[in-house]
Amino acid sequence: MSQTKQDTAPSAEQIIYADVLEKGMFAGLMLMITTFALYLLGVMKPAVPLNEISRYWNLPVHDYLEAINHNFLHLEHPVTGWNWLGLINYGDFVNFVPVAILSGITIICYGAVVPGMFKRGDMTYTIIAVLEVLILSLAASGLLAVGH
Repeated sequence: MSQTKQDTAPSAEQIIYADVLEKGMFAGLMLMITTFALYLLGVMKPAVPLNEISRYWNLPVHDYLEAINHNFLHLEHPVTGWNWLGLINYGDFVNFVPVAILSGITIICYGAVVPGMFKRGDMTYTIIAVLEVLILSLAASGLLAVGH
């Protein structure tokens, strides 16, 4: 059986999802370029000086966090989870903002399609999309963190 043009046309939700994803991706990319330029050009002072960063590249993440905390940040505990938000005044930490935006754009995309599905009465997909938003948001929150 051959498919007709109507069978392959994207749904309204697919178009909304794609539009939001495209805008979010471009915004995140532009912000990433901007924050990286601020960091590289020295407009924002980094927590770890550029000339010393290569000393830490070979360390496992835990050891890296301990070392930069001990040598540069002098905080009570190394930066983990969302604690980096308190350090966005440093050029190397402001670069995390666009990464967080790019990581979270899927949540926004799902949230954008929920009203149309609900209005159309498609409760199965509405519930799935709402659960997707809730689960991804909970995972991103760090409340489900495991390990130490």
